[in-house]
This record gives sequence, structure tokens and C-alpha cells, in this order.
Amino acid sequence: MLVAGFPAEAFGTNCYVVAPAPGEQCVVIDPGIGVIDRLDAVLTEHRLQPAAVLLTHGHLDHTFSVTPVCGARGITAYIHPDDGEMLADPAKGLSTDLTALFGGRLTWTEPEDVAPLEDGLVLKIAGLELIVDHAPGHTRGSVMFRSAEEIFTGDVLFKGSIGRTDLPGGSMTQMMASLRDKVLTLSDDLVVLPGHGPGTTIGRERKGNPYLREATTQNPNRGW
Repeated sequence: MLVAGFPAEAFGTNCYVVAPAPGEQCVVIDPGIGVIDRLDAVLTEHRLQPAAVLLTHGHLDHTFSVTPVCGARGITAYIHPDDGEMLADPAKGLSTDLTALFGGRLTWTEPEDVAPLEDGLVLKIAGLELIVDHAPGHTRGSVMFRSAEEIFTGDVLFKGSIGRTDLPGGSMTQMMASLRDKVLTLSDDLVVLPGHGPGTTIGRERKGNPYLREATTQNPNRGW
């Protein structure tokens, strides 16, 4: 499987292009702010044709370029329904400070074709098979996309850390449950390709990530 990733111009959000091989169709995961030129270069380099855009969640730094990417090619954007409202109004996922940062400079158009994701769904697109793991906590609709060798974790899991839970729709209780039930059950050799920062593996995070260590011993009934 071909995986090409690069950080967006803003917030260092990782955008990934995934295909069975060069010269094939592909999916684009989390096209963020200012990625169009770099994305086009990656597609040209590997002779790829996007068949869909997959969104790990609805935050603007992961979805900003979804409409131009989809609209230019007539393809579908996939997102979990619990985050769907953020595709219509990105401000619903922003803190007061971030809303003020973007202010009136944000021009937004919702993608024309949006399809829902659900837990356990096997996406068969562009010759790929990716399993959808619903893992709320960072947002209500956060998901991870899992192949046999890699998992695209969005803002659920980072190298040494996890996504923040203090934005609208976030929940530390849900995040810890997702880590316990969706992440710690995975194979140690699975490669983690996160929404921000460098890659890692489940095994490394199981040993060194303090949040995963906490999730290992967490009482499911404990409040946060």
C-alpha cells in the first residue's frame, strides 16, 4: 500500500494520500488548511486519482480543503454523523479563541456529496479496505481508519500524547474509554499515522504514552 503524508500549512495537520500502488485510485485523509498545491504535487508524482475524501473528525484544521478537493473531482466526503454539523458550520467545533482567530476571514462551503461513517464499517474504496473505528473523546464523531498494517488515528492518538478534549463535543471520559476499548485492543506492530506529529506504533505507545497507561488501569465507572 502506498501512503504519502505531509503537514498542512496551518496547525501542522497531517494530510494523507493512500492508494494500493502508484498509478491507481486513492483516498485523501484530512485535507487541512493550505494543502491544495502540495496535494496536487503528490497526486501527480504518484499518478493518483482521488476517489473519496475521508475525515477523521470535523475540526477545521482537518476539513478546510475538503470542498475544493471533492468539488474539483466530483467525489464524496465521508464523516461520522456526530461531526456532520461541523461541515455545515465549522464554528460549532471551535473554541471562542479560535472562532475569534478566524473571524470573518473564513469563507466556507459545505461539500455537495457527504456520506456517513459508522463504527465497524469496512470501507471498500479505490481498491482499499479500511475499517472505521468510532473513537469519541476529541469530538463526538472522531474516527480512526485502520488497514492491516496502519491506523490513521486523527486526533485520538499522537506519539506520546492524545488529542485535546476541552473543545465543544470533547470528553475526557469518552476519550479514555476509546483508548481502552479501541486502541489498547490493537496489535503492537500496527503503525500509527496521527493527525499531528510523527508516526509511531501501538506497541511504543502502549509502553510510553501516559494516557494509554492510565487507560489500562482505568475503572470504566470513574468520573473525569
